[in-house]
Amino acid sequence: MLSPLRNRFGIPGVISVIALVFAMLGGAYAANNSGGGKATASAKGKPGPRGPRGKPGPPGPAGPQGPAGAAGAKGDTGAAGANGKDGTNGTNGATGPTGKTGPTGPTGTTGPTGTTGATGSSGVACPAGSCTLPSGATETGVWSQASPAGQEFMLIHISYPLRLTSPPELKFVPAGGTVAGCTGTPLAPTAAAGVLCVYESSAFNVTGGEFQPGYDDTSGAIFARFATDTKEFTLSYGVWAVKAP
Repeated sequence: MLSPLRNRFGIPGVISVIALVFAMLGGAYAANNSGGGKATASAKGKPGPRGPRGKPGPPGPAGPQGPAGAAGAKGDTGAAGANGKDGTNGTNGATGPTGKTGPTGPTGTTGPTGTTGATGSSGVACPAGSCTLPSGATETGVWSQASPAGQEFMLIHISYPLRLTSPPELKFVPAGGTVAGCTGTPLAPTAAAGVLCVYESSAFNVTGGEFQPGYDDTSGAIFARFATDTKEFTLSYGVWAVKAP
């Protein structure tokens, strides 16, 4: 009840109004106790002056947010637009004329003459077994053997394309091994002068490499191989090199 008055008249105005009310109530009470007569006009209180306007009160709290409105109806789909017309194909441009052939450039200077190569030896037709390997020259070849299961030993023959003037020393080089006088490899076989080197490249279920006596060693050689297990097949191969003394 006092809040509207305080907002309207301020604190001093409220106090003045309360004092005026109490004064009026006191006069009325005195008139009633003086013989029950009616109060005279002079006994009635006059309204006091209006107090000054009080300052506005602070704004009240914000009210709760109202519920969200219902979603509007979906609009109609617009009509599809008409397809545009295809453009016209462009025309190919005309082929330009062939240009003229340019002039021939000047001839370059002649390079220096190369050195003369060594003179090659003339070829000689050799009847079978009649030509010999020149001294210090090396000839090479390949060898192989394969046998079915049940065969205990095998003989491998090596034949020289050119005969030697004297029998060489015969040496067998197992795969991955080294022997004096045979310092090459299965990929690059070599031999010392007067030596035949038989290189083993690979072997399966086979061993040995003993050369057989009683053969004309100036045209070739024979060596033997032995099966490790006669129940299995055998396989070995390699290369050879011989150098004339």
